Amino acid sequence: MIKWEHSIFALPFALTGAVLAAGGWPPLRVLGWIIVCMVAARSAAMAFNRLVDANIDAANPRTSARALPAGLVSRAFVITFTLIASAVFCLGAAMLNRLTLELAPLALAIVFAYSYMKRVTRWSHLILGLSLGIAPAAAWIAVRGSLSLRGVLLTAIVLLWVGGFDVLYACQDFEHDRRVGLYSVPQAFGLRGAFWIARIMHIGMAVLLFVMLHAFGLGPVALLGVVVCVGLLAYEHAIVAPTDLRRLNAAFFTLNGVISVVLFVFIAADVLHRR
Repeated sequence: MIKWEHSIFALPFALTGAVLAAGGWPPLRVLGWIIVCMVAARSAAMAFNRLVDANIDAANPRTSARALPAGLVSRAFVITFTLIASAVFCLGAAMLNRLTLELAPLALAIVFAYSYMKRVTRWSHLILGLSLGIAPAAAWIAVRGSLSLRGVLLTAIVLLWVGGFDVLYACQDFEHDRRVGLYSVPQAFGLRGAFWIARIMHIGMAVLLFVMLHAFGLGPVALLGVVVCVGLLAYEHAIVAPTDLRRLNAAFFTLNGVISVVLFVFIAADVLHRR
């Protein structure tokens, strides 16, 4: 129902935030609870989204086979799963520090709010970006017990990255969204307009990646990772077009997973090498 493997999108960015905040590997206990919180929060958010969108998913040919509209799981099961995952997240936050616990309800409110945004605004993609973007900032707070502008910079990078690829992904539902009155960038600006907006978001992400290198005093290893990620983003845009969405899933799932992992590996290697 929630595709555990898709946690790979946000988890490497949370780990990147943790490594940068600690100037190396954070204590193993802290790292472990960060991972628990990440997986639990994302699982709760995805299950909640499936619950809220059950009727919409059932009416959309692309999503009608999902577990809840297909009858593979019950609403009671999904509600219970969401509550348990949320409780695990709050437990993990409590095990980190006081500020992470105090902000846990806000984090859940943000990730749950996304499920309603497509009903009220065309910019729901940015709310999804924020939902994943708070991951590195949250990891920063978990390590340091406070937040700085550098942690917010990491959030902005992920927000633009996720928002851009979600705009592309929403192009698949262009006709359906217009027919049922849901809001999205493709529905508002058309497919070509959506592609340009996604490009602008990803250009913004690329610029902020280079700003990040300067802000954290990172070296050539991290620079190489940023260059590779920017190249992968460019390739992602090269293999899809408004008139050809056939390779959209490859761009969305495969390349974005690779981008997040590559960025984490190269930044972590740079930080650890320079200690």
